Parts: sequence; C-alpha cells; structure tokens
Amino acid sequence: MVKKYPQLTLFTIITLVIILLDQLTKYIILKFQPNLNLKILSIQFIQNTGAGFGIFKGQTFILAIISLIVAIVILAYYKRIPKENIPQVLVALLLGGTLGNMIDRFFRGYVIDFLNFHFWPAFNIADAALSISVIGLIIYFWKK
Repeated sequence: MVKKYPQLTLFTIITLVIILLDQLTKYIILKFQPNLNLKILSIQFIQNTGAGFGIFKGQTFILAIISLIVAIVILAYYKRIPKENIPQVLVALLLGGTLGNMIDRFFRGYVIDFLNFHFWPAFNIADAALSISVIGLIIYFWKK
C-alpha cells in the first residue's frame, strides 16, 4: 500500500497522529486537571460546549453532526484532493482535527480545551490542526 498509494498513506498517518495526540493530551488534562499559569501561557481544563471563539455555546450535538458531515465529505471527495504532499497534509490535518473534536462532542458532550495564551481563546491540538489546515489551504489555493 505504501508504494502504490504514498499520498493516501501520508494522509492516513497524519490524520491518525492528530487524532491520537489530541485525545492523549485531552485524557492527560482530564485525568490530572493541571492549573499551570505562566506569563504567556496557561494550561487548564476547560469544557467547551460551543465552537471556536465561544460561538454556538451549548450546541454540542449540532456541532458533532456538522463535524461528522465534514468528515464524510472529506472522505467522499478524497480522490479530488491534489496528489501533492502539501494539500494532502493540510486536508489530513483538517480531518484529524475535525474527528478529534467530534469524538469529544459525541462521547463527552463537550470539547476539552486546555491551551490558553491569554490573547487568544483556549484551544487544543485538534483546534490547532484545524487552524493550520484552513490557513494553509487558503494560502495554497490562493497561489494556485
């Protein structure tokens, strides 16, 4: 599979790594509930029932369904993703981030956020992957 479908292998590995890192860090935060406050960064357990920037608070189920639809669309249209490494990596980050937060929404009823830089809303690994992906895809397609 690796030699025949190198982009699919890269896509799958990155997606799975993001999901695993996201869920592992959230498990650690949930289990130990640290409260570390440094000048520029706080690490603390936060339950987020909405989306980024505090929008759609309390809409966990709807956001979970939207995440599921996004994941299905990405997988359904996988063959249309350019076979270059950059778009493959960026869409894999998008899928991994979407699935990481979707898991929280379906199984916990909220998303665990824990990284807080004080000048930005608290976020997690899935959120970081989503943000990098969206910014990267905008730049990638703008240049095309």
